Formats: sequence, C-alpha cells, structure tokens
Amino acid sequence: MPKITILAVGKIRNSNFADAFGEYIKRIKPFAMISIQELTAESFFDNSDREKIKNKEGEKIKSFLEKRKNERIIILDEGGRQVDSKNFSQLLFEDEGREIIFVVGGTLGLNAEILNLNQTDKVSFSKMTFPHELVRVILAEQIYRAIAINKNKRYHY
Repeated sequence: MPKITILAVGKIRNSNFADAFGEYIKRIKPFAMISIQELTAESFFDNSDREKIKNKEGEKIKSFLEKRKNERIIILDEGGRQVDSKNFSQLLFEDEGREIIFVVGGTLGLNAEILNLNQTDKVSFSKMTFPHELVRVILAEQIYRAIAINKNKRYHY
C-alpha cells in the first residue's frame, strides 16, 4: 500500500474545491495511506515583496522536508515534466517501498530554493497556471486515477 503525503502551503478556502478534494481523498484511503500537511501561508498585499514571502514559505517547506530524508519528493510545478495519467501511475508505483511527498506551493508558487532541491522530481499537470487550491483537487484526482490504473479498475477509461 503506497504511503503518500500532500505537503501544501495554505488551506483550501473555496468550499467547492474542498468538497472535491475531500471526495478524492476519501476514495484514495482504501488503497493508500495518505496524509495532508498544510503549512501556514504568509499573508501579502499588492505591494508586498513577493519573493520574500515565497522565501518564508520555502523555509517552512524545507524545514518539513529536512525531517523526512528517505522519502521521494515530487514537486508540482508548471515548469516540470508533463506526464499522462498512465505515466503518472507508473511514477506513483515505481518505488513502492518509499513514501512519496507531493509538494504544492501557495498562491505565489514556490521559491527557487525549493524548485532546485536535489533528488526531487518535478511534475506539471499543464503548461497553464492553476490556482493552488485547484491543483490540490487535480492532484488528488490523479492519485486516485493512478491507483485505478494500477489496480486495473474501470475508473480510468
């Protein structure tokens, strides 16, 4: 049974996204040990130093990851490699003995230090940019789809 952590900056505030995310997490639980770790997002305004904010959030991510040395880290980033659902399933199940940590940035994205971490894989769901809350829904759905593909369930057709 895969062990998966979704490490995300901020909470899902939109109730529709929260409901959809919760539904997919519920569907995943019989097939994988999944946990959600939400880091506090930094508040900002239009005139805020966005890089400074991303760096503060990056420090929180780095601090979490430093305590989890043996896990496989997959960063969700629009500049990452794009995979189809079958390849995503292979990615999820290719190293079943290790926990996978998916890193999802906050509203402003991830800082350069996190994007350039060694020993990480970067995956993009699209060349388009999505709100971080929606990315979490897409991620949960794709994890569930990956499990369905791996278990040869009809969901993925």
